[in-house]
Amino acid sequence: MQNPDEDTQWNDALRRHNIIPQKEKEKEFTEDDIVNLLEQTVESIQKGKGLAELTLDELNDKEDDIDEDDERIFEEYRRQRLAELKAAQANARFGDVVEISKADYVTQVNNAGEGIWVVLHVYKDGIPICKLINNYLTNLARNFPQTKFLKSVSSVCIPNYPDKNLPTIFVYFEGDLKKQWIGPFSFGGMNLKQDELEWMLAQTGAIQSDIEKPEKPEIEDVMTSAIRQSRIDNKDSDDDE
Repeated sequence: MQNPDEDTQWNDALRRHNIIPQKEKEKEFTEDDIVNLLEQTVESIQKGKGLAELTLDELNDKEDDIDEDDERIFEEYRRQRLAELKAAQANARFGDVVEISKADYVTQVNNAGEGIWVVLHVYKDGIPICKLINNYLTNLARNFPQTKFLKSVSSVCIPNYPDKNLPTIFVYFEGDLKKQWIGPFSFGGMNLKQDELEWMLAQTGAIQSDIEKPEKPEIEDVMTSAIRQSRIDNKDSDDDE
């Protein structure tokens, strides 16, 4: 027996003569329908836990609780949720600071991939500010897992790299150098705070942070102050004479 739901010329002719029932049109759901379903689900099913917070396994378990009329809406939402989870998983691909050698440089930095920001810290053990920045970067790597954070000992990464240039941070995007900070004074020395380093990286685009620029007390240049004081002392000496 021919399936009356099939789209054939024979069935179309039978429907025109009311011999078989008209094929039911698929209902087009609006955004309001989806919103209403989500509200009902939150109230009647989850009792305090939002649908958006469910895992895929939990969504599958709750599918039996959905009315038949709302099944298509629920399935559409489940597909959207799956896409969101996959996107989040793809973005959160890093999350820690990886130690690299010179041999890893091309693979990890130059060929990092499309849309990938790389923050590379060139450091040396025994230098306090290098240790400080490594601690900060460990925290930032966890907070911004979309960004690749790397570190490398200067003698391993760049042979004969002078210690006066440490610490050094290079920022790359898709293999191109976008920003660099070289030497302790570019970071403000040991007075550097984590939120200051976060702000610096955010300004380059390496991390997506809405942190505001931290306020720092103005520190007068020591050499300028010494020269100014020397001139005052010399002037007073001339006046005494």
